[in-house]
Formats: sequence, C-alpha cells, structure tokens
Amino acid sequence: MKSKRSKACDITQAVKKKVWERDQERCVVCGNHQAMPSAHFIPRSKGGLGIEQNIVTLCQTCHHAYDNTVMRPQYREHLRDYLKGIYGDDWDEEKLKYKKF
Repeated sequence: MKSKRSKACDITQAVKKKVWERDQERCVVCGNHQAMPSAHFIPRSKGGLGIEQNIVTLCQTCHHAYDNTVMRPQYREHLRDYLKGIYGDDWDEEKLKYKKF
C-alpha cells in the first residue's frame, strides 16, 4: 500500500493530459515532440507534488540533464520562469511540496 506522500507525489493521467496540452505537446526546453509530461519541478525526493503547477513536459535528453548534470541550476531557472509565466503571482514553490501537517 502506498503512503499518503507517495500518492500525493504521483502524477495522475488527468494531470499528465492537462500538462501535455498546456506545454503544447513538446519539451518546454528544446521543443522536441518526443517528450513526456513527467518531470517534477520540485523533485519527488523533496516532496514535490504531482500537480499541474509542479509538472513539466521534457524530452528524455532534457529530463536527464535536469536530473543528473551540472546544468541543473540553468534548467531549474528556465523551468521556474516558464511556470511563473503561466501561473503568474499565484505560482509559489512552497505550495508545490507535500506537507504532512
């Protein structure tokens, strides 16, 4: 049985569909259409929720670079600007994290 945190961090099919449409069916970094709406801005390991405001569409190359390279700060800044551009002042990184209480 999954924990409440694990469930909260999972990305549902409904969220994937909305993010895919929001991101115009392409990687938001390089524009590649061979992409998936499965990248957490705030990582799951840090309690990043599986909600639209925390999920972006990335191709495999950009997703790997975001998760595993020294380029992470540059990717993070780009993704932060992208998400803030969509959600405006309502977008708050603290609201993207699982809170136990």
